[in-house]
Amino acid sequence: MKITKIAAAFLVMAFSGKMMAQEVEKQLSIKDAEDKFPIADVLVKYNHGNSHTHTGTDGTFAIPVQSLPDTLVISRQGYDEVKWVVTNEDDKNKVIFLQHKPFQISEVAINHSSFLSAITKVDLNKFPVNSAQDLLRKVPGLFIAQHAGGGKAEQLFLRGFDADHGTDVSVNVDGMPVNIVSHAHGQGYSDLHFVIPETVNNIDFGKGSYYMDRGDFNTAGYVDFQTYNGLKNSMIKLEGGSFNSKRVLGMFNILHDDLERKNAYIAAEYNYTDGPFDVKQNFNRVNIFGKYNQWLTDNDYFNIQFSTFNSSWNASGQIPERAVDEGIIGRWGSIDPTEGGKTSRTNLQMNFKHIISPSEQIDAMAFYSKYNFNLYSDFTFFLKDKDHGDEIQQTDGRNIYGAEVKYTKSFSLPNSSLNWTSGIGLRNDDINTLQLNHVYHRDMLLDRLSDVNGTETNLHAYSGLVWKTGKWTINPAVRVDHFIFNMHNLLDPEQLPSGQSKEATRVSPKLNFSYAQSDNVMWFLKTGMGFHSNDMRVVVTNKNENTLPYSIGADFGVRLHPFKSLIITPTIWYMDLQQEFVYVGDDAVVEPSGKSRRFGADLGIRFQPLENFYLNADINYSHARFIEEEKGQDYIPLAPVVTSTGSVNWDFLNGFSLGLQYRYLGERPAVEDNSIKTKAYFVNDLVLSYNRPKWGANIQVNNLFNVKWNEAQFATETQLKGEAEPITDLTYTPGSPFGVRVGVYYKF
Repeated sequence: MKITKIAAAFLVMAFSGKMMAQEVEKQLSIKDAEDKFPIADVLVKYNHGNSHTHTGTDGTFAIPVQSLPDTLVISRQGYDEVKWVVTNEDDKNKVIFLQHKPFQISEVAINHSSFLSAITKVDLNKFPVNSAQDLLRKVPGLFIAQHAGGGKAEQLFLRGFDADHGTDVSVNVDGMPVNIVSHAHGQGYSDLHFVIPETVNNIDFGKGSYYMDRGDFNTAGYVDFQTYNGLKNSMIKLEGGSFNSKRVLGMFNILHDDLERKNAYIAAEYNYTDGPFDVKQNFNRVNIFGKYNQWLTDNDYFNIQFSTFNSSWNASGQIPERAVDEGIIGRWGSIDPTEGGKTSRTNLQMNFKHIISPSEQIDAMAFYSKYNFNLYSDFTFFLKDKDHGDEIQQTDGRNIYGAEVKYTKSFSLPNSSLNWTSGIGLRNDDINTLQLNHVYHRDMLLDRLSDVNGTETNLHAYSGLVWKTGKWTINPAVRVDHFIFNMHNLLDPEQLPSGQSKEATRVSPKLNFSYAQSDNVMWFLKTGMGFHSNDMRVVVTNKNENTLPYSIGADFGVRLHPFKSLIITPTIWYMDLQQEFVYVGDDAVVEPSGKSRRFGADLGIRFQPLENFYLNADINYSHARFIEEEKGQDYIPLAPVVTSTGSVNWDFLNGFSLGLQYRYLGERPAVEDNSIKTKAYFVNDLVLSYNRPKWGANIQVNNLFNVKWNEAQFATETQLKGEAEPITDLTYTPGSPFGVRVGVYYKF
């Protein structure tokens, strides 16, 4: 009987203890006032400022009721600070909404994981963009060149890489890959022109190959453009200017329901220009983008988005320097006036987020793309065919499917925290047509040089930890990618109906460290391996070649925030690449170039001495050489040596804004022995705008000082009509001359 009473008393005490445990804490939630997303890692000070806590992945936090009543001080980078009075009896307001505020350099936390995207957010707010080219130029250290009438993907330069159109830079939009494998024109081809610039909310980027969730083509770095989830207003924008340029943009807020937490909008854009060339570019592009998202419950979020674009153009091509010097053509002329092309891409993407608990969540993404490409180019003129010329046609038609699921869980440990992330995914390219043809003036097929179809599948998985202890953050991770190549050569009648196949696997370990010396100084060391895949047309037919050449490298740097208005980020870096082994789609040939080594330094400066005055500059140096070639014959053609971009922006007179930006690309070796060099250039653009709550106007002046500059430059062996022998010299696409564009917009 006595034992029974003791047991009963124990149960009562345990039950009471449970009840007390339930009552000793008060739980609240913090969400974004615009998109209603939970905000993680919000700092909440309580107990009259003597204690603090942070929100979990679901935006919730708990405070002891013994400290109530109290005034909470809630703060997070990019949001207005909130002081929230809370009592033990007050349960009416369980959700606290934080409002965005304009990003300022003083608000950027150098030791936060979102540092890089916060920097670009400030850049975007201070100097908005209105073209896909401008978007790429917002990435610190990334340099671009356009050389085919505005319709072809930009040529990318980053960290000593001439990445062609994306071979060594992973490009993404809302997590969906843009790079196209085994492309008709070049491996990793990344045409970003389906993005309407006004829909881009921010840019996430990283240099090097240190990120477990970034796979193929992430050697020099990655870029991820993130679009708005919803609009506050609808908008119409009209632009027009030099060279018969026109642009019409409409963005329409279809649904903005705060109560049901739903958002939907659609955007459409039309571009046209003749360009400065003797043969009108006749450049046309139509873009449509739509996005819908909703919080189904407090823990479940769904998003679906659609984009499509169609573009056609004429191109002046890359003209030989001697043809202009000898007066054969003018600077804006062309040797083959029939160059140009047409391309389109349609994307459908879905995202789902499920918050399991305050410490864990699942994110899922799936996408589909339909892609078509038809390009006419002439790089050598009459080198191979003295009668008809050397014009080629490259065609690509495919369907792309992909999906990824990511699981995140946070652990609280004594005096430290641990965040674990793992993911699995796949991508499948179903390639219907992949051709290289020799043609005459687009219309006549002279010879089919390459004609294949097939599939290329990439399966991947990754896992990593972020361990924060004291002032240290340690991030070990590993990624595994497996590729399956299946190809059918339609020009080989003896090939089996099933075609040929090959498989390959790449393991990419990563290990990163950072040390927050103070709120103003943070050191970091990043190390890791990355890779880019090779074209299936060489992978399948050349069994012994490197299918997935790896890179290995490291970054060492520091982020300095000496005072609120200044951030400085010096970095030194190093990278080895297993093989510069590429399939040249223009000639259907293979160019194995052996191992390479690159090292260099980056310097970023962001300075905002006044709230309405902002200056930024990025300066980059790289040294790129082949390892196995003798000295003097080891230069990597077109590898950038010195690049720099920057801008200054001044807001004045209650609505006016004046911005001046520059870009500098130093001379580079054009051939392996450095006997031919590209020409350096320094170009400036000016933007004057006036913005009111409902309307605004702007004037853009491109190439302010009307300098003669060559945008894309190559050392190419060419032969002109009437020349007895071929000559190797610089061929180039002239950079745009002085031009003016005027725009007006209205919000409603």
